Amino acid sequence: MIKNGFTLIELLIAVAIIGILASLAYPSYQDSVRKTHRAEAQGDLMELASFMERYYTENNRYRTGGGGAVALPFTQSPRTGTAFYQITQGNLTDTSYTLTATAQATGGQNNDTCGNLTISNTGATTPATAGCW
Repeated sequence: MIKNGFTLIELLIAVAIIGILASLAYPSYQDSVRKTHRAEAQGDLMELASFMERYYTENNRYRTGGGGAVALPFTQSPRTGTAFYQITQGNLTDTSYTLTATAQATGGQNNDTCGNLTISNTGATTPATAGCW
């Protein structure tokens, strides 16, 4: 008589193998998600840098007439939904600015190896680590 099915040992081995594969794949998946959020924040920073350059072209300065910060069209990345980066202006003068995207704890984005991202009026970006920009 032939018995069909699996023994308990066979099932435990299969479950263990699946667990090991999942424990290897999940961190890689999370890293890919963080890279995707970082790429979106970089695109948003470049768009806001273009906004600042257009403002400079029209007003011959990066600040308002009263010396205050120009209102950015958006201040988080992504623009809607859960913010993985908050975007702020810094080092603001009539002739220079720095935009900073600060990684948030949401979704573990603050665990990204690149950390916070910046772009200045000269086009300089940080961090300078390979693969971050």
